Amino acid sequence: MENSLAIIGTIAFVHLLGAMSPGPDLAMSVRNSLTYSRRTGIFTAIGFGLGVAVHVAYCIAGIAVVIARSILVFSTIKYLGAAYLLYIGIRSVVSRQSGMEADAVRKKEDISPVRAVRMGFLTNILNPKATLFFLGLFTVVISPASPPPRSVLVIAGLVMVMDTMLWFSFVALFLNQRHVRSFFERFQRYFNRVFGGLLILLSIKIAFSRD
Repeated sequence: MENSLAIIGTIAFVHLLGAMSPGPDLAMSVRNSLTYSRRTGIFTAIGFGLGVAVHVAYCIAGIAVVIARSILVFSTIKYLGAAYLLYIGIRSVVSRQSGMEADAVRKKEDISPVRAVRMGFLTNILNPKATLFFLGLFTVVISPASPPPRSVLVIAGLVMVMDTMLWFSFVALFLNQRHVRSFFERFQRYFNRVFGGLLILLSIKIAFSRD
């Protein structure tokens, strides 16, 4: 029992540190939370969590090893992910929304919850680094000599899904504080270009990464 709790706690803690680190998920969370609304940021976080659920599922099933070792499969995921981030990044950069019109435009053009969830899910699931992260996490924490029951891994997976949703929901709530929002609205055009540029750079980094 104690060993199972230690495994769950270790996996959850390491994963939370990974979620908090800069990457495609954080960039997309910041972009959607500031460009659209708190609600959109939270639904994007739900999409990230669903993506994590898929990563956990195939790790538990053992498919992650196949993905990591297959150049074709891994490259396909890598280039799809890079293309998606590039698309979102370019849309942000060319956005013509001005700071003076931010409130009015956001209220009219806030995206639907389904679209926000889809953006979060695709950003997470198409990140090839996530495959290696989860594979490495499970490999390091779990001993092949005495593997834990599958139920323990499922619980650890559910904790990671909740970690993801709660952390990025917190990001959305923080970024929509009045003083943060008012500052963003004054410089929204520049923020759109900065975050769009960041997504483009991330897409290039992913596309040309060798691992």
